[in-house]
Amino acid sequence: MAAIGDIHWLVVGLGNPGPAYLRTRHNIGFAVVERVAAEAGVQFVSGPAESQLAPVRFASVPVLLLKPQTFMNRSGAAVAGWIARLGLPPGRLIVVHDDLDLPVGRLRIVTAAGTGGHRGVGSIQEVLGTADFPRIRVGIGRPGIGEDAAGRVLADAAPEESPALGEAVARAAEAVRSVILEGLGAAMNRYNARPRPAAGAPE
Repeated sequence: MAAIGDIHWLVVGLGNPGPAYLRTRHNIGFAVVERVAAEAGVQFVSGPAESQLAPVRFASVPVLLLKPQTFMNRSGAAVAGWIARLGLPPGRLIVVHDDLDLPVGRLRIVTAAGTGGHRGVGSIQEVLGTADFPRIRVGIGRPGIGEDAAGRVLADAAPEESPALGEAVARAAEAVRSVILEGLGAAMNRYNARPRPAAGAPE
């Protein structure tokens, strides 16, 4: 486990705290960093700046995984507190979050991009004063007929979405490692491409 003072990257999964939000689409950022922590054999613990944290290593690179324990629209407070504490530039911050504008299960890695209406991302950009940091967007799909955006993100994922979302969480965890170990360009080339359908599946 990496010591806090030696951290080279901060990886933030966005979500809302508490059991009521555990399986909601809006908490997919939490699910991704929890997957990374589980694969590294570590658990999240409570830390300063209203957050839960888990230090890990990718090869020899020390990384801090973070779950802000504020509600989504105040995520920037926890992130800014840890950026300052660790002395990291925004370019060493990776934010993982749900995205309504991508089909269910699709990934897209971006940097220096707008918020797309995501309040957690907006809070981080406002507090840091920049959008110049990598983000891993995980698609949850647009609202259906009679469903608004808030209702979709705050509802539990539908059973038929679970396989695609589970695969997306696994791929997003891989993408986090790729950004850190291989660089942003290589990670974008690999994970921004549309996944190939399984054999026998319709195109």
